Amino acid sequence: MSPAFRAMDVESRTKGILLEPFVHQVGGHSCVLRFNETTLCKPLVPREHQFYETLPAEMRKFTPQYKGVVSVRFEEDEDRNLCLIAYPLKGDHGTVDSVDNSDCEPKSKLLRWTNKKHHVLETEKTPKDWVRQHWKEEKVKSHKLEEEFEWLKKSEVLYYSVEKKGNVSSQLKHYNPWSMKCHQQQLQRMKENVKHRNQYKFILLENLTSRYEVPCVLDLKMGTRQHGDDASEEKAANQIRKCQQSTSAVIGVRVCGMQVYQAGSGQLMFMNKYHGRKLSVQGFKEALFQFFHNGRYLRRELLGPVLKKLAELKAVLERQESYRFYSSSLLVIYDGKEWPEVALDSDAEDLEDLSEESADESAGAYAYKPIGTSSVDVRMIDFAHTTCRLYGEDSVVHEGQDAGYIFGLQSLIDIVTEISEESGE
Repeated sequence: MSPAFRAMDVESRTKGILLEPFVHQVGGHSCVLRFNETTLCKPLVPREHQFYETLPAEMRKFTPQYKGVVSVRFEEDEDRNLCLIAYPLKGDHGTVDSVDNSDCEPKSKLLRWTNKKHHVLETEKTPKDWVRQHWKEEKVKSHKLEEEFEWLKKSEVLYYSVEKKGNVSSQLKHYNPWSMKCHQQQLQRMKENVKHRNQYKFILLENLTSRYEVPCVLDLKMGTRQHGDDASEEKAANQIRKCQQSTSAVIGVRVCGMQVYQAGSGQLMFMNKYHGRKLSVQGFKEALFQFFHNGRYLRRELLGPVLKKLAELKAVLERQESYRFYSSSLLVIYDGKEWPEVALDSDAEDLEDLSEESADESAGAYAYKPIGTSSVDVRMIDFAHTTCRLYGEDSVVHEGQDAGYIFGLQSLIDIVTEISEESGE
């Protein structure tokens, strides 16, 4: 057991770790929660748990790091705050040895969700931002804003203006309607079952967005088939219909969610899965273009690395025998933080003193290019319906490659290549 976990273990038995909403969740229906800065957790599904514990070594670079299992309980305090609290599994501390808990705090010091305002994130040191300005008003105004938030959750494409002053990354934490919706649903499910069950197992996974200041996230549902082998006839028919009515049937991939920071307008753009299902192939291509565009120029420096990672993943999956990744998603993540810009003919010494503001003020006078590069990440997630002959107990055993998933990857490679060529690269 790591020293950090030993130190936390005594305290956690009495106080636990309060789980926060993971504000960069843009797709899926399972609630993803923030355990600490570098670690997320989500409800344990036996099949997904089995996948992470047995996945081939060459696939690990394309999946989040698996960090173990914790026990999660639903709790209320004296103020009727609704909380999800994580505790170490009794007698099984070894599964979380790899988790750095140094930034975890007792639940009394962390974020709360209240019964009265499920949609409001409250902390002891909440900045004077949009949340405080609006939600602490009188009941009538609060009621109107509740209706507005409900509307925002239903909006398929949402633009939210972020003030250019201040830290953009700190402002991001309140404005993702999809993550709010998933968190509310998880709380409600656990609240309804609290009389019968109040202890759940959650798996711990790497937070893929933690190294980015302003994460731009694209969630793509991969493959031509989404239902698992164990799906009921009704479930299978429903999933088949969704595939047939979306780009999944045509190109093997569809947009499941998107979060993009557009530096040009200072706006955050959110796109949910309902809009993604409606896109044509051309609409899908336009959505991809929008994901890599910051409102002023296309982030061309990201396209090459994305294509390289997609090709590597395709080669890895072509070597996997019997795997089927039904209903799995592929995440593409990069940093939306705006890099400083300088004139193309600037001297090297000019780079040190040129600020982002000065570049903006003189925009149009010279030809500009971004300085520095931003790494991009490509990872597979969501394996609740994954199957493989190695699992043993499955009634259906598949042979060969997951042709539907690989087809979707190739389509994605082709479209990103088209965007790159058409942009003049």
